Amino acid sequence: MLRAILLAVVTLAAAVSARAAGDIDTCRNQQAEPAARLAACETVIADDKITGKPRAGAFWVRGDSLMKKRDYDGAIAAFSAALDVESDNAAYLNARGLAYGYKGDDERALADYERSLKLRPNYASPYNNRGLIFMRKGDLDRAFAEFDASVKLPANNTGRYIHLFNRARVQTYRQQYEAALADFAEAQKLDPEAPQVAIYRCITYTAMGKFDQALADCNATLAKTPTSIYTLTNRGNIYRAKGDLDAALKDYDAALKINPNYIRAHAYRGQLFEKRRDEAAARADYRAASAALTKFDEIDTAIARRLARERLAVLMGTAPPPSAAAKPAPGKTAAPVPSGPRKVALIVGNSAYRNVQPLANPARDAKLIASTLRELGFATVTLAPDLTRDKFFAALHEFGTQAEKADWAVVYYAGHGMEIGGVNYLIPTDAKLAADRDAETQAVALEQLIAAVSGARKLRLVILDACRDNPFQKTMQRTIALKLVNKGFSNIEPEAGFMVVYAAKHGETALDGDSVNSPFATVLARELRTPKVEVRKLFDIVRDDVWTMTKRAQQPFTYGSPPGREDFYFVVEK
Repeated sequence: MLRAILLAVVTLAAAVSARAAGDIDTCRNQQAEPAARLAACETVIADDKITGKPRAGAFWVRGDSLMKKRDYDGAIAAFSAALDVESDNAAYLNARGLAYGYKGDDERALADYERSLKLRPNYASPYNNRGLIFMRKGDLDRAFAEFDASVKLPANNTGRYIHLFNRARVQTYRQQYEAALADFAEAQKLDPEAPQVAIYRCITYTAMGKFDQALADCNATLAKTPTSIYTLTNRGNIYRAKGDLDAALKDYDAALKINPNYIRAHAYRGQLFEKRRDEAAARADYRAASAALTKFDEIDTAIARRLARERLAVLMGTAPPPSAAAKPAPGKTAAPVPSGPRKVALIVGNSAYRNVQPLANPARDAKLIASTLRELGFATVTLAPDLTRDKFFAALHEFGTQAEKADWAVVYYAGHGMEIGGVNYLIPTDAKLAADRDAETQAVALEQLIAAVSGARKLRLVILDACRDNPFQKTMQRTIALKLVNKGFSNIEPEAGFMVVYAAKHGETALDGDSVNSPFATVLARELRTPKVEVRKLFDIVRDDVWTMTKRAQQPFTYGSPPGREDFYFVVEK
């Protein structure tokens, strides 16, 4: 009997060992179906008896999967776990450096690349990845040196293609056009079917003034992908360089019709408006391209954003001064002109959603806040209920023009809002969001609200009563290579001089409450009317009172702050 029990134990152990070996093999197999490989790696991670390289490799696969989803915090944790097992693995350090870089933590990224190269001096990838950081920052000489080093080191065809391609791009920015074309040609030999060469080579040809070749590359790309906003914007740049401003505007407008949040099209359309001497339109586009709430931009976005900020700084010197006598546009409500600062507000309440369950409170909350600000003497208060995507962007554009002539600019938004992969979006009433990637084109990035208030001279305030559950969660397709959807909004880092107030902090839901208005709107309207409460303290009080009213279920949160050398009061005297 004892012998039979021992035999059974040995047999069970052998079976478990065999299953573990099978999971390890699948986890290691780069040709395995990705979902099956990840599942095997997760099984390896869950088995504490598996140690050493198999365990480290499983964490690496997890990290790589999370990178593809743009979950950079999760990826960093996974790569760090791999390094806990194998601290001298250059590939894991390089991978974690990429995750840090995409998160905007360049210092840690560079440190990981440096450690990786100390372990493997002939490792081409960390050189390439360092080059990407320097190119994004505009340090083109250091970027070239890194890409040049990566090209000269051994790599497989895919790696060599990337390294040549990136060296060509930085050589274009350094005005080394013939060298850039030579690198593009060599890269194309390695992968003739890859589209990137034509997409980016048209930028080189445009800079050289070879517009026919540039148009040929852009048109070839658009023939295959007519909705490529990157290529539409590039072709617009070609037409603008040729002096065909009508054709350029048509391409920029087409790109922004597809994705109104697109930074590059806004920045370069701003240049077109400058050529036409329409400085107000140019400033509006530059504002839309300038606002940033995250530390990381893709290289082309970083270049366009720098351009927009530089030009906006120049043009703001020629912007018209605030005018207390300005008349409200049709549909706006004008209050008696106060003797103090000129204040304007845009109030948006999205309730009548077409493709998900409507919301009752936003429309009521928006009316409450709008009436409160009118009572407090705001020069104009624009109440804009139930905005579709195009009407939402139009309202922000018009309000941005008002904000330029004001001391205070306030935007209040109530409705659906969500974070997708670290980007915060407000949801228009006509959004469908069949897939998470649709938010980029169907929703309004929070950056655009920041842009709308940015022209104000003193107080720039955005209030978001929008941290509700994702109403599209049950039907929304999750794209493995794009982004993740989380509850509510993510943490942000507005620039100095801006305040962004969330009705509920990251990961929490803003409650509707049991009365006509939500707890947040109820408390906010009351505190706005309270005399002699400075704006920073005012939102601290709102936070505390909402926290108490909701029995600690909802806690508002404030990011950023107004200029520090001045106090701001909604009601000055008692």
